[in-house]
Amino acid sequence: MRIYEEMFIVKPDAVVEEVDAFIVQVKEIITSAGGTIEKEEKWGTRKLAYRVQKFAEGIYILLQFSAEPGTIHELERRLRVQDMVIKFITVRIDEKMKKIEKRKKHRDKRAAKRPPPPVAPPAMPTMPSEPAAVLPGAPAHPLPGAPAVTAAPVAEEVSAPASEPAPAAEGGE
Repeated sequence: MRIYEEMFIVKPDAVVEEVDAFIVQVKEIITSAGGTIEKEEKWGTRKLAYRVQKFAEGIYILLQFSAEPGTIHELERRLRVQDMVIKFITVRIDEKMKKIEKRKKHRDKRAAKRPPPPVAPPAMPTMPSEPAAVLPGAPAHPLPGAPAVTAAPVAEEVSAPASEPAPAAEGGE
């Protein structure tokens, strides 16, 4: 048994009851040949990428099933002669699934050989050993890791001694 996906597009003006009856016929073809239906999805009416038989839209139907290769020939023959089907495609997906499974096993095998990455403990913030001079209005304890706001050295003002008189303004009156 092989696993297949069958996608077919039905004319958008087809009656829903006729479409459902045709899907039942397709399922009977598969099951009568010893196959099993795994998934059936009706995607509804969608716009086509390009016009097909003068239609710009179509009703999409997807079936996933397992069957023998001979069943596919009969199924495709029936899809070709059905007037309401405007396009169909059959894809064998078991080979793709096998490749994906093989890659997954190989990836898991390599991952098991690799040592786990070392986990470093989180770094603790360090506090300065000597508190810096804090500017007035600045927070007393800055956030860890934030630069401390310090006061710049202030130059002292030089003032004249009090005993000397201030120079008088020259100018005559």
